[in-house]
Amino acid sequence: MILRRGWPLAILLVLLVVVPSFEIWLIVEVGRSIGVLPTVALLVAEALLGGWLIRREGSRTWAAVTEALRTSRVPSGELADAALVLVGGVLLMLPGFLTDLIGFFFLLPLTRPLARRILGFFVARRIHRMGTGAQRGPGGMVIEGETVPEAPGAGRRPEGPTIITGQIDDGR
Repeated sequence: MILRRGWPLAILLVLLVVVPSFEIWLIVEVGRSIGVLPTVALLVAEALLGGWLIRREGSRTWAAVTEALRTSRVPSGELADAALVLVGGVLLMLPGFLTDLIGFFFLLPLTRPLARRILGFFVARRIHRMGTGAQRGPGGMVIEGETVPEAPGAGRRPEGPTIITGQIDDGR
């Protein structure tokens, strides 16, 4: 169902073909400009710096998640930061300048809040699309309902699961 729409397939094609091709082209161009050894040294230095940042920011993020749970708060922002640190770290470990740039954007404490807002925008948009589709009933109609309290134990078998009984009035 998802692949029929075309967007996920196009995104996968870009991630697997276009980005690596661009990375190779960019590495070759940088190598032509500054030389092969400085280019390799720059890529290795970025990977080492990325490894250090992953360790530092990962431990900070883990401490923030732990503190949020300890104080009985939902760690939504902290979990988003943890995901960004993980993805940013993976991108920094891949050879290439574009992936390193995106990885640093996800990892650095100064830019991560902006990355979190951008991620939140896309997640909220996706949830909104899914939510509007989930409210539709048969034939595209919205099914409204209400909860009617019953006596304690009504609708429940002694040893079984909760049984919900009712009817749908479609207004026809």
